[in-house]
Amino acid sequence: MGITNHSTVTEFLLLGLTEQPELQLPLFCLFLGIYILTMVGNLGMITIIQLSSQLHTPMYCFLSSLSFIDFCYSSVVTPKMLVGLLCRDKAISYSGCMTQLFFFCIFVISECYMLAAMAYDRYVAICSPLLYNVIMSPRICSLLVAAVFSVGFIDAMIHGGCILRLSFCGSNIIRHYFCDIVPLIKLSCSNTSVDELLIFVIGGFNMVVTSLTIIISYAFILTSIFRIRSKEGRSKAFRTCSSHLTAVLMFYGSLMFMYLKPASSSPLVQERVSSIFYTMVIPMLNPLIYSLRNKEVKNALTKLLRRKISS
Repeated sequence: MGITNHSTVTEFLLLGLTEQPELQLPLFCLFLGIYILTMVGNLGMITIIQLSSQLHTPMYCFLSSLSFIDFCYSSVVTPKMLVGLLCRDKAISYSGCMTQLFFFCIFVISECYMLAAMAYDRYVAICSPLLYNVIMSPRICSLLVAAVFSVGFIDAMIHGGCILRLSFCGSNIIRHYFCDIVPLIKLSCSNTSVDELLIFVIGGFNMVVTSLTIIISYAFILTSIFRIRSKEGRSKAFRTCSSHLTAVLMFYGSLMFMYLKPASSSPLVQERVSSIFYTMVIPMLNPLIYSLRNKEVKNALTKLLRRKISS
């Protein structure tokens, strides 16, 4: 993506989470802790899946990719925000801002489609268990993961192109802690009606396609679960899906609040809180949700630790 500045602004100032000096150090400590947990949790999940042969299945292939996405898009946003909480210099160059926006879009859009792919995987596993290894072969899984990242890249190019065509000729103060689409649109001195419409349409399309995939998959899953006669069988099936469903509800709820509305319809504080939830809190919670509520992951971790201790 070529970065061409059509405005008089050469850098932006990120106001960050708060302008109150007494809150900056406590917030720095809080979000540094969250970021460390995010890095350890997601890298740990990837490592456990790669080292445990019993986890080399389609479900954990997608989960490993989800952990990689969470690791990446949290790293795109959080370090710059932490620096802004400690330093007086809150500047980010125009090209740096556009680059941050571009990579953030890649990973956050990829997460939407990865969650949809995981829902489809659970649908096949529960509704067509005898054909699962055929339908979800390693080749199909690889193609689905590649398609997820390809969609993320293409949509990021579109969103980035929308922002690059805008002019920024007045204030360069971004009232946010990273270069996101909504704050940049508010800052532009161009007519942004077309950009807002395009972003709403593309964002709406992504939300509808992925959420419908998830809803339809879980409708069939629930139908199949209720047909299971044994209580133990139903409980096992519910456990298999509950972690993924929890992650979906948290992620989509915060995204819909942030993006599927006019750019000026909610207060700045609400937008920041919503952004914090899906950029920092959810990437930290996902590995906890999938590990603490998953016996296979806990068993694999126990075996790895025993092997490490015995060696």
